[in-house]
Amino acid sequence: MEQKNTKDKDMRLMSIPEVCERLSIGHWMVYRQIHSKALKTVKIGKRRLVSTRALDEFINSMEQ
Repeated sequence: MEQKNTKDKDMRLMSIPEVCERLSIGHWMVYRQIHSKALKTVKIGKRRLVSTRALDEFINSMEQ
């Protein structure tokens, strides 16, 4: 059986409220980051979700 990369195993999709909680900011600020394309998302049905990888990239870009 093929062993998956640890990064792939840890990848997860989070809802906007989960992202708000993780960043300690409100949903309005999260949506502003999404609309400015600073935070990448995926859309499944009507739900907009953020991968843990995209959130980490967003946080890293803010630190630079």
